[in-house]
Amino acid sequence: MNGLMIAIIVIFGVAAVLTVVRIIRGPSILDRAVASDVLLTEVMCVIGAEMAINGHTRSIPVLLIIAAVGVFGSIAVARYVARRDNTTS
Repeated sequence: MNGLMIAIIVIFGVAAVLTVVRIIRGPSILDRAVASDVLLTEVMCVIGAEMAINGHTRSIPVLLIIAAVGVFGSIAVARYVARRDNTTS
């Protein structure tokens, strides 16, 4: 199991670094929003993998909160971009 956990950490670590690079470089706010959603999803996958490997369900409330933050954040960015597009047209 330790080898599996190390592989998960390495793979998701590389993915997280690439996602943070996309958040920093952009170029648009939608690229940054999608990258932040991907980063939240990666965090959820790591927590879920840790739960599966260690055989517990104590982290489910954390997963629910992370999912809610991701959904509400995406809605907020979509509304901001839609409102900004309407005022510039």
